[in-house]
Amino acid sequence: MNPKQLHYEALANTVIKNLEKRQIGGYYCSNIEEAEKKAFSWLTEHCTVSFGGSMTLEDTGMLTALRHDPNIRLIDRSTAGSPDEVKSVYHEALSADFYFTSANAITADGQIVNVDGTGNRVAAFIYGPEHVIVMAGMNKVVPTLEAALSRVHNTAAPMNCQRLHRATPCFATGVCTDCLSPDCICAQTVITRRSQVPGRIRVILIGEDLGY
Repeated sequence: MNPKQLHYEALANTVIKNLEKRQIGGYYCSNIEEAEKKAFSWLTEHCTVSFGGSMTLEDTGMLTALRHDPNIRLIDRSTAGSPDEVKSVYHEALSADFYFTSANAITADGQIVNVDGTGNRVAAFIYGPEHVIVMAGMNKVVPTLEAALSRVHNTAAPMNCQRLHRATPCFATGVCTDCLSPDCICAQTVITRRSQVPGRIRVILIGEDLGY
């Protein structure tokens, strides 16, 4: 392994130990293929599965794999047409057996930080689905909570605004101004510092740079 891979593995082991103190399962996979295999090993036949918006799930191919798995029932918002149908999918996702998502940042001491616009993703993270599976590249790991929030507002949010073509200050400048723009995607900030249900949340740390 090269120095970067060795560093990621050592850092992941530290994060995993701290996640476990918070009743959150932690796992390390060196690459996307291992991570996908690990995630699928937890799914049960005929289970219901849903997911939150995530470039990491796109990058890993996890969404494509889920959409082609005949053994699960996927609650997929991409099949919704009207706003009312999208809202219905969001509500249905809260009753899924498994909910896939990523994280905007994860601190070295095991706190998971997510900032959301609509709030459906963080709502499912907090309560509803029986199991939450987080897939996150090691580029999402930061030293402190302050660094996590900085990462969200100065890296993840501006990039997502570019992707979604949102008319926000950070879209134009690349810098967060703590705006209240109508197109703002930073409406809800959730810091998960502990899982009340032991093992409900499982985090797969992947030794690659994924998502924003």
